[in-house]
Amino acid sequence: MKKILVYPILAMLLISVVGACSQQTAKGEQVTDKNTKATENESAHWSYEGETSPDHWGELDPAANIACVNGSEQSPINIEFSQVETVGGEEDLQINYEPTSFSLMNNGHTVQANAVSGSNSILIEGKEYKLAQFHFHTPSEHEFNGKNYEMELHLVHKDADGRIAVLGVMIQEGEENKNLEAIWDILPSEETDKDIAINEPVDVKTLLPVDQTAFHYEGSLTTPPCTEEVKWTIFEMPIEMSKQQIEAFRKIFPENHRPVQSLNNRKVIKS
Repeated sequence: MKKILVYPILAMLLISVVGACSQQTAKGEQVTDKNTKATENESAHWSYEGETSPDHWGELDPAANIACVNGSEQSPINIEFSQVETVGGEEDLQINYEPTSFSLMNNGHTVQANAVSGSNSILIEGKEYKLAQFHFHTPSEHEFNGKNYEMELHLVHKDADGRIAVLGVMIQEGEENKNLEAIWDILPSEETDKDIAINEPVDVKTLLPVDQTAFHYEGSLTTPPCTEEVKWTIFEMPIEMSKQQIEAFRKIFPENHRPVQSLNNRKVIKS
């Protein structure tokens, strides 16, 4: 009778021990998963200050951001007028902009207006690049003769193969910019989950300077992953925004610019 009683007890003890181990393993796997996800989120996060600033972008995700460290054609750059090559005539750039709808977002790094349609585009050397979005930096990312402007506008375009071309517009303090009023009236102060509709069409052409003399060079994105082979066009003439407009942006992003990068024997062409 004792043997008959012992076996069930042993069986129950064995089941209990195995069950406890299974629960510990399951909990352990959950902790590991959470830690992995947290690490992935932390490595993907970048900013303009502290341990996630531009000096550390390459360390945050070495595989994805390798160009931020080892790239040879990085942006932004300092444009020294004395070293620029001037070409006769106009660069092969054609701008085809018209008033169209945009939506607005705060992506945690800048305020960005996303194109709702593909009606705005530019032609560079006969190749079409459609306007995807435009956004702002303060102070300017590019420098002219070692000096920054108060802000810089980037209009980012992509061709059918995903190649990128950016128009850069310097912004200086001056008169209120009425053409940005519809955007500045609804500037999102916090990071947004969904885009905010801009109530009226934005005429992007009015955001460009009247004099479209520009500097052209081969560069990169100025944010991770710092992708190269980006065609840059930086207009020499700035546009204006009022002190109040500039301060409204700086209240959200006090400083969101990448320092200038080495030119590395690249040519800067003025036309």
